[in-house]
Amino acid sequence: MRTFEEILEKRRVSRRRFLNVAGTSAGAAAVMTLADGCGGSSSSMTTTPTTPTIPTTPTTPALTDTDVLNFALNLEYLEAEFYLRAVTGSGLSTDDAGSSAGAVTGGTQVTFNTTAIKQYAMEIANDELAHVRFLRKVLGTAAVSRPAIDLTNSFNAAAMAAGIGSTFNPFADENSFIVGAFVFEDVGVTAYHGAAGLLTDKKNLAAAAGILATEAYHAGEIRTLLTQLDVPYITYANQISALRAKAGGGAETTLSASAVVAADTNSIGYSRTTDQVLHIVYLNANAGVVKNGGFFPNGLNGTITASAT
Repeated sequence: MRTFEEILEKRRVSRRRFLNVAGTSAGAAAVMTLADGCGGSSSSMTTTPTTPTIPTTPTTPALTDTDVLNFALNLEYLEAEFYLRAVTGSGLSTDDAGSSAGAVTGGTQVTFNTTAIKQYAMEIANDELAHVRFLRKVLGTAAVSRPAIDLTNSFNAAAMAAGIGSTFNPFADENSFIVGAFVFEDVGVTAYHGAAGLLTDKKNLAAAAGILATEAYHAGEIRTLLTQLDVPYITYANQISALRAKAGGGAETTLSASAVVAADTNSIGYSRTTDQVLHIVYLNANAGVVKNGGFFPNGLNGTITASAT
C-alpha cells in the first residue's frame, strides 16, 4: 500500500507533464496559425523578430525670405508692366526686367481724357517701377528675371470667367483702365499681408509692410475712382471681385458709393496665402495644383511657382 506522500508525489509529476504537453501544443498551434496567416506552410520554420517600420511624412522645405521676396517681385513685374505700358506705351527696360526676362504680350498707351486720372496713373506706374528696382536691389544676384506676362488673353479670359463678355481691353480708354487696375491692386495688398508672416528678417518685414501701405493707397485710389464711374464699370469691378473671391478664398468687399475700403468685420485688411494668390493670377478657380496660366502663361519664376492645393 502506497503512502500518502507517494500518492501526492505522483500527482505532482502528472500535473507537470500535463502543463508541459499543453504548453508545447499551444506554442505549436500559435506558430501554425501565424504561418497560415502569412501564407506559409505547415513545415517547421524559424522567424526573426523585426522592428516595425514607421512611415515618415516628407517634410516641405521652409521658405526663405529670398523665396518670399522673389514671389513679390513677380507680382511687381506684372503691375509695373501694366501701368508703364498704360502711361508710356512701353514696359520695363532690360536692366529692370533681368537678363533672362520673358516676353510681354499686349499693353498699349491709354488715351486719358482726365488730367487727374492720368497723373494718378503715372504716379502708380512710377511707384511700381520703384518697387521692382527696390526688390531687385535687396535680392541682388538672387533676384529672378521677369517671367512671361500676358496682358491681352488674360484680360479676355478674366472677362469671360467674370461674366463681363468675351473680350475686355483695359487699355481702350481711361474707364477701362481703372477697371483693369482694380484687378491688380487688391491682390497686391492681400498678397503682402499674407507674406508678412513668412518673413523672418525684421528689415525685410518692415520693407514689405511699407510696400503694402503703398499698395493699399493705390487700391483705395482706384476703388474711389470706380465709385465715381457710371454703369457698367463699377458692375464690372464687382464681377471681377466675385471672380477673385472664388479663386482666392474670399477676401473681398462689394464696392459701392458707400463702401470703398476692403476689410473684414474687424476692419483689418484681407490676407491671402501664396496658393490663393497663384489661383487668382493664373485665373484658375478650380481646386488643385496650378502651375501657370492667366497673366503668367509660363508660370512665375523662383521657388514659389505652383500652388499646393
